[in-house]
Amino acid sequence: MSDRLSIPQEIVDWRTKGLWWPGGPVTLDEFAARGDHLFAGPFTWPLMVLRASALDRNIAALAEFTERHRLLFAPHGKTAMSPVLTQRQLDAGAWGITAATANQVLDFRRFGVNRILLANELLDPKVLRWVAAELDADPGFEFLFYADSSEGVSVASQAVERDGGRPLRVMVERGTPGGRTGCRTRDQVLDVAREVVRAPGLELAGVAGYEGSLGDAEGVRGFLNDLLGDSVALATEHHLERPVLSVGGSAWFDVVAEEIGGREDVLPILRSGAYVAHDDGLYRRTTPYNRLPEGGDALAGALELWAQVTSTPEPGLAIAAMGRREANFDQGFPIPRLLRRADDTVVPADGVEVTNLNDHHAYLTIPGNLSVRPGDLLSFGISHPCTAFDRWQVIPVVDDEYRVREAIATYF
Repeated sequence: MSDRLSIPQEIVDWRTKGLWWPGGPVTLDEFAARGDHLFAGPFTWPLMVLRASALDRNIAALAEFTERHRLLFAPHGKTAMSPVLTQRQLDAGAWGITAATANQVLDFRRFGVNRILLANELLDPKVLRWVAAELDADPGFEFLFYADSSEGVSVASQAVERDGGRPLRVMVERGTPGGRTGCRTRDQVLDVAREVVRAPGLELAGVAGYEGSLGDAEGVRGFLNDLLGDSVALATEHHLERPVLSVGGSAWFDVVAEEIGGREDVLPILRSGAYVAHDDGLYRRTTPYNRLPEGGDALAGALELWAQVTSTPEPGLAIAAMGRREANFDQGFPIPRLLRRADDTVVPADGVEVTNLNDHHAYLTIPGNLSVRPGDLLSFGISHPCTAFDRWQVIPVVDDEYRVREAIATYF
C-alpha cells in the first residue's frame, strides 16, 4: 500500500497565470469540477496544460518496466514538484521519491512521503538535525543521502551529535572524470566509506552515481561496473548484506536494468524522473524505448504550451505571445505541433519553427504553404520537462477532447 499524501488545497484567482479569473478565489477541486473546455473556458494565452492520457501512459510504462526488471523505483520528484503526480507514482508502485535539494526534501516530507532519497551531498547542519529529529519521531521514515568527502561525513556526524537514536544513512557517491559530484576512484570511495563507518550517528548504506551525462552505452556499462565493484568492496570490508546501489537518469535506464536489475547482492534503486511528462525534444530523441522492443512511442509528451499568434509582420515570420517566462529553452526551443485557426479548424504545424524567444515573444518561421494569421493558436511541445514545470504554479490537466479534468499545483 502506497503512502497517502497530504495534498494542500490550493486556489485559483486573479494571480493564476493562464487563467482569466477576475472573480473570487476557488479551490483547484472546485475549478476542475467545472469541466471547462480549453478553448471556451476562462483561459488566456499562453497556457501550459498536461494531457491526462499521456501522463497515465508514462506512469504506467515505468511502473511496468521497473517491476519487470526487479528495480526499486524512486522517481526524481524535481521534475514536477507536484504532490498529485507524486501520489500517482507511489500508487503505481514507486518505492520512494528522489529529491535534489534540502527544500525539496522538506516539501516531500510535508506532503507525507515516507521514503526520500536525496541525490546530492548534504552539508547543512540545521537540515541534518531536522532529518535526525524526523527519523526519531517517525519509525516509518526512511532517508538516504550522499557523501563524497571527509567534510561531508564530518559535518553530518557533528550535526547529529549522538551515538544513540536512528543513524543517518549515507551513500558514498561515485562520479566520473570531468563530471559533477562524486568520488573519482575506488580508493576514494573506500576512504569515505571508512569514515562513515567510524563516524557516530551515521550508517553506511551503499553507493550511488549518475550515468545520465555519459555519451554511450559502453561508457554507462563501465560506470555501472565500477559501482558494482564498489558495492562488492564495501560489502566485503564492512559486512554489508545487501548495499544500496542507486543510479538514475532518463536516457539509459535500459542499460541500468540489464546490468543491475534483479541482482541479489545489491539493492538496486532507479531514480529516473523526466519520464512522467516525457517531451517532444530531448527525451523523445534519447529515450531508452527507442532501443527497447516496446518502441519509441511507449512514452508520450504530456506537456503542451498553447500560445496565440499576435502578429505576422512580414512574409515567413509570425510572433506568438510566449517567451522565456513561459517556455523552457535550455535543451532546445519549444516544438510547434498544431495550428488551431480562428474558425476552430486544426492542422499540423509542419515546417513552423521557433527561432528565438524574448521574455514574452516567440519568433516563428512560417513555411510558404501554411497560412498563419493573428489570433490563431499554436500548440507547442517542450524539450526537457525538468525545467518546464517550474514556470507554472497551476497546470490544468485535460482529456483528449481538451476538457479540464483536474488542476495540479507545483511547489518550486
